[in-house]
Amino acid sequence: MAGCGAENDKVKVGVLQYMNATEETIAEIRGEMVEAKLIPPNHEHIFFNNMSTMLAALQAGQIAVMGSYETVADYLISQNQNFEWIPHESGIVDMFCCAMLKENVALKDEFDKAIEQMRKDGTLTALVKTYISAHVQEESSPIVEMPTFYGAPTVKIGVTGDLPKMDYILPDGIPAGFNTAVLAEISRHIGKNFMLVQVDSGARAAALASGEVDVIFWSVVPEGTEGVPAGYDRPPGMIFTVPYFSDQVGYVRLKK
Repeated sequence: MAGCGAENDKVKVGVLQYMNATEETIAEIRGEMVEAKLIPPNHEHIFFNNMSTMLAALQAGQIAVMGSYETVADYLISQNQNFEWIPHESGIVDMFCCAMLKENVALKDEFDKAIEQMRKDGTLTALVKTYISAHVQEESSPIVEMPTFYGAPTVKIGVTGDLPKMDYILPDGIPAGFNTAVLAEISRHIGKNFMLVQVDSGARAAALASGEVDVIFWSVVPEGTEGVPAGYDRPPGMIFTVPYFSDQVGYVRLKK
């Protein structure tokens, strides 16, 4: 990977803003992360509120690489052949789950049961094949039908569109992709209506805390991962469902 030389030869890396950490927080634990080979020694993280501004910064040369997931990289490369994917040697894999406020334990339990059942009956595997493994192009993305239960409670879910084809928004503003398909299946299992609310990645925690949404998507490093402090990506006051997907962390850059 380009720029992996001396410590003073900094490589600016764009990442979507973490909800419970600042650029300064990352700098404070940087030594532990480098020692555990979670990040290269010369990386300097630059936070962005959404994918659009981060991609613009990459193409303008304001950042050298962009931290991402393999699923997202596959989609971006299918849209722009000037991009290339560089897996990180540590092989760190993030786990994707849903987050909600700690008082929503009953809702979390319903989500957990639905996700576990979807894993057992093969539904999650089928959704991965349809919405991720197929690497469908933007214009042919399957439309997700969200079920409606008349008279049932409504749960507001925050979506960002910043991790295509996982968290994804179609050009006409309709949420689509893998996460939306997972939500539709959870809705069928628990018999509640889901209202999808679009928010910036950087505003997810605020939307959850204010009550604008009841649930947001989240990703966590598996507990016990060396170099990551306990609770680092699990903010106080929030609870998390069992994971429903995992993906490798790596980098996207412009081809030379």
